[in-house]
Amino acid sequence: MSAASTETSALLPAAASRVFFQPLAGVGCAGSGPMPRDDPVQRKQGKVTVKYDRKELRKRLILEEWIIEQLSDLYDCEEEEMPEVEIDIDDLLEVNSEDERAVKLQESLMDCYKPTEVFVSELLGRIRGMRKLTAPTKKGL
Repeated sequence: MSAASTETSALLPAAASRVFFQPLAGVGCAGSGPMPRDDPVQRKQGKVTVKYDRKELRKRLILEEWIIEQLSDLYDCEEEEMPEVEIDIDDLLEVNSEDERAVKLQESLMDCYKPTEVFVSELLGRIRGMRKLTAPTKKGL
């Protein structure tokens, strides 16, 4: 050691010359074992998925992808170029009769120049038995 560093360490108290590292929550080093599972974001995501029913969400996603594909065929264009067509599955599920649902769908597709009857009947068949998605309650989040 040089004389300058000896003088500096002699002037500082012993505790002030030490550097302490505190581990960050959720950050681990390689080989230090599994990371703790206390992440609140992961727990919240799990609760939301359970409250919405993962199976029902999956059905809804598949249906929405099918609708976009069918509308692309009906309008002969890509999704980005498609005119604004709003088909709200939850609104359709609130309507009691199949005929009223069909009328509601036909009204949404008025600008389409291709026949829409096959699309409407197939969509009505696909939503049969589905449930309306309700927002999760706030309790527990």
